[in-house]
Amino acid sequence: MTSPPGASDRAGDGDRGDSSSEPGPVTCARCGAQTAQPPPVTWTCSVEHGVRRYYCEACARDNLRAIEGRLDSEWW
Repeated sequence: MTSPPGASDRAGDGDRGDSSSEPGPVTCARCGAQTAQPPPVTWTCSVEHGVRRYYCEACARDNLRAIEGRLDSEWW
């Protein structure tokens, strides 16, 4: 059965990352540092296995070669 336009399935709302919920701090996936939403432009965002991960400036700089090493050769 289909739902009318505008109707939502409450169980699935959290899976889409809707902006209806209060945005919380962004946490570095490596060191645990936190910053407010939206993260500064110096932070790196990565999607790994369908999960968005953020890395603070220090962790991104420390691991830059590993990050670049995952890029396709077309980027070089």
